[in-house]
Amino acid sequence: MLVLVIGDLHIPHRCTSLPAKFKKLLVPGKIQHILCTGNLCTKESYDYLKTLAGDVHVVRGDFDEGLSYPEQKVVTVGHFRIGLIHGHQIIPWGDMASLSILQRQLNVDILISGHTHKFEAVEHENKFFINPGSATGAYNALDRNITPSFVLMDIQASTVVTYVYRLIGDDVKVERLDYKKS
Repeated sequence: MLVLVIGDLHIPHRCTSLPAKFKKLLVPGKIQHILCTGNLCTKESYDYLKTLAGDVHVVRGDFDEGLSYPEQKVVTVGHFRIGLIHGHQIIPWGDMASLSILQRQLNVDILISGHTHKFEAVEHENKFFINPGSATGAYNALDRNITPSFVLMDIQASTVVTYVYRLIGDDVKVERLDYKKS
């Protein structure tokens, strides 16, 4: 089962669209679920995600005004409970101790958060934490130089094979990480 993990697009405020090389990779009919960390900013961005997969889950980012997404969500995919938040609620941003507290509160195997615009995947206390980064490479409050990235998770029984896609210069680089539920 393929799950696209994406977020922090900031279209049209900080970027005009997804990079063309990412759009070529994201084709309708291949992905079963989309988990979005928010900051889509417009209904058009949401409608685009709906063309890629029928099952789209979005949480509200700090720039998603007027859109009725929840603050957090728990989704079950295969044998995994996956928590989804934007991440602006985590103080300091991306802090592992704070993320771990939320992971325990939500009782999830995988916690997905965004907001920092930087990809990260960490196994911590037998749980998996993913930040897909910004798919458009939108700048954040602390950094103007962001590498565009998104994540595809291939969920098979009790294993998640995670592929991170990064646009470095003009090349898409792919890295693989494995997480096995204990």
